[in-house]
Amino acid sequence: MAGCCNDQPAMDNTTPAYRRVLWIVIALNLGMFAVEMFAGIKGQSLALQADALDFLGDGLTYGLSLAVLGSALRVRATAALIKGVSLALLAAWILGSAIWRVVFVGDPSPLLMSTVGVLALAINALSALLLMGYRHGDANVRSVWLCSRNDAIGNVAVIAAAGLVAVTSTAWPDLLVAAAMASLFLHSSTGIIRQARAELRQEAAVAET
Repeated sequence: MAGCCNDQPAMDNTTPAYRRVLWIVIALNLGMFAVEMFAGIKGQSLALQADALDFLGDGLTYGLSLAVLGSALRVRATAALIKGVSLALLAAWILGSAIWRVVFVGDPSPLLMSTVGVLALAINALSALLLMGYRHGDANVRSVWLCSRNDAIGNVAVIAAAGLVAVTSTAWPDLLVAAAMASLFLHSSTGIIRQARAELRQEAAVAET
């Protein structure tokens, strides 16, 4: 995430086309949350449940991004700051759940993990493709693109974990992937918060002049 698009000019992302793309991506994310959470609970996969919560978080934060489009820089930066903090909280939940699962009896279903993982990858890849042309901009806009990109990476990891669960007949690959996804969320959270705070300082400096 560090250095991603930092030297690119900000684009005008308040167009009707971008709003339509956000609505499509919100619908895709909320739909996959329902599918993946059901599959994660049924298949006893923490990695799937973590990814499902990420879909929910993305859908809600994309809605927040949509709500503040065209608003003042302070409003947009504050929205990005909220998203950054929510990612950090999500990471903490996943790590706590992974620690709890160490003593949980029962291995996740590798077939269900891989099947739903492939579906989730397809949805996130489509979302990232739709957002590709709008990835340059302020912290609010960049956070939308980064979430979709990171999610696709996480889906590949879930699929890989499913294969390792099948080979090893243990839950450890599932737990390790969940922990890795939490680390990715923390990394993205740090970057989003850093840029949002910089934009808030910039807005404050402009207001004082």
